[in-house]
Amino acid sequence: MSMDPLTTLETSTRIAAGDVGILDVVDAALEAAHADECHAWTWIDDEGAQNTARELQRQLDAGQVRPGPLYGVPCPVKDLNALAGAPRAVGSRAVGGTPSRYDDGIVTRLKAAGAIPIGTTAAPEFGLPCYTEPDGRAATVTPWDHARMAGGSSGGAAAAVGAGQVSIAQGSDGGGSIRIPASCCGVVGLKPSRGRVSAGPYGVDGPGLVCGGVLTRTVRDTAAALDVLSEPWPGDPFHAPAPTESFLSACEREPRRLRIGLLREPVIADACVHPDILAALDRTAATLESMGHLVEPTSAPFGPREWDSFRCVWEVGAAAIPVPPEREEFCTPMSRWLRAGGRRRSGIELAEGLAGIQMVARQVGQHWQRFDVIVSPTLAQPPLPVGALRDAEDPAADFDAQCRFTPWTSLWNITGRPAMSLPLHTTRIDGVELPIGIMIGGRLYDEATLLALGCALEHARDYERSHR
Repeated sequence: MSMDPLTTLETSTRIAAGDVGILDVVDAALEAAHADECHAWTWIDDEGAQNTARELQRQLDAGQVRPGPLYGVPCPVKDLNALAGAPRAVGSRAVGGTPSRYDDGIVTRLKAAGAIPIGTTAAPEFGLPCYTEPDGRAATVTPWDHARMAGGSSGGAAAAVGAGQVSIAQGSDGGGSIRIPASCCGVVGLKPSRGRVSAGPYGVDGPGLVCGGVLTRTVRDTAAALDVLSEPWPGDPFHAPAPTESFLSACEREPRRLRIGLLREPVIADACVHPDILAALDRTAATLESMGHLVEPTSAPFGPREWDSFRCVWEVGAAAIPVPPEREEFCTPMSRWLRAGGRRRSGIELAEGLAGIQMVARQVGQHWQRFDVIVSPTLAQPPLPVGALRDAEDPAADFDAQCRFTPWTSLWNITGRPAMSLPLHTTRIDGVELPIGIMIGGRLYDEATLLALGCALEHARDYERSHR
């Protein structure tokens, strides 16, 4: 699948050793981005990326920097985030296209680590749907099958990484928007704990559902990026405690014997789960047991009724997005439907929704108190054909279909706990091999356990594939 077999860590190690020049790395990524067939990119910054590469190389050659794990590595920015000088479309014909005047905090952290934002990647309008099919441009597709969806809302980021164009891409996750496309594109996607990656200094956290992060091809690359991104900004309303070790070092040790809950049951919707996905979950459970972990079945900690609190807050959040009234008609039917629903909500309903989210988090904490990790499928189906979920004629049916496709992911946004989709399995449908993501979720602020376990599962997957 990959056009570039090097990981982020391998690339930065070669750069630091002088085995490869930064400009050569950037030029290769730019060439791959321009040859993209997944419709992953919204803007490519050839001149700016090359100038940055030359300056970083100059600093390295002059001994002015101590290069870290992201130094000189191309890393595009999701279209929802601000990248100074880049046209910020936010997936929308209604409001998008104006160049950003500043960098978002997450972009600032990546740049400070030496990552090079070579462009921006596609997202659906305002990041609301779980597919990346914005009006006015071609749908973003998985590199595994160009007739099938890349997922969303970080669909362009996942497709670019999955196609091997870059080894890392910035994303964000408010209901599964890193993990859903990670599963569809066969890459690693971690939603960190609430407060681990700050929305500052310009963003607001609101109810704390959205968290920034990255998509990569390996767990160790994700860990290295989390070390860079987990520094807080002054005034953060949510602040995760500082880790006792680097996240990358957590990947170097075997996870302790864990008590793991196996969740087969959909949570937020009465979904039909593809049998190959349930078989992949069972194979993962067997692998975990062979490692010595205690795996036992568990049930959903809440149901669709309790999830309505999330839906209320999601709708109000959509309605709060600033769109000039005269431009509202240019929003997608899905966005207009969600925004209309949000406007109908009263202040009391929003307060009840926010309280409901907190009560669900408490309920989940009590229900899964005995478990270190919960393992479930990431999605109910392999990547679906483009257009299978989107329904411009009936946005309510569209929304319900999205919920059935993603019946596990938003649980982790509601609770604020970390969760990661791992590309552990594949299946063949209509003669095409497609990726299946398995999701592991942990205790609040315990990304270290997820990363250590994710590395162990990666090693087991690679060993199995090499001995087939």
